[in-house]
Amino acid sequence: MRRIALYGLGLLLASALALTYVTSSRAKSGGPVSHTCSVTDRAFLDGAKTNVDAVDLWGQQYLDGEATPADVAAESARAAKIVGATTPTDPSLAQTRKLLVAMFTAYGKAMDQRAKHRDAGEHIFHAYGLANFAHDVLLKAEPGLAKRGCDVAPLL
Repeated sequence: MRRIALYGLGLLLASALALTYVTSSRAKSGGPVSHTCSVTDRAFLDGAKTNVDAVDLWGQQYLDGEATPADVAAESARAAKIVGATTPTDPSLAQTRKLLVAMFTAYGKAMDQRAKHRDAGEHIFHAYGLANFAHDVLLKAEPGLAKRGCDVAPLL
């Protein structure tokens, strides 16, 4: 009889612990995202646009034979560092920041591979996928950010 009572008590405690864990979990669906348009958000948008344009320009110069793959890789690393140092407060812009840093890093790895005369396809594919994810995040956030005064259109 004692054994059954102990098993029952153990089961009850395990259930209570599981219920507490589930109800206090951080993974809650909080509804729509609350957007902001702080000074740091605007600085992120300006910095991201500038660095996307810079890496694009270096990539074009590489295609035209005016820059080496190492030049483009170095510019990508600089862009990742600069964008990574920003601190947007808007959740969508913070997510975009992470995606852009990863995109610049993947693109830099691709150009490093090209500099070594190796296949860069996997890294380029990864960089383009990250760019598409960033685009999707910004597209979804655009109406809410526009209401707050942040224009994400230049990054789209």
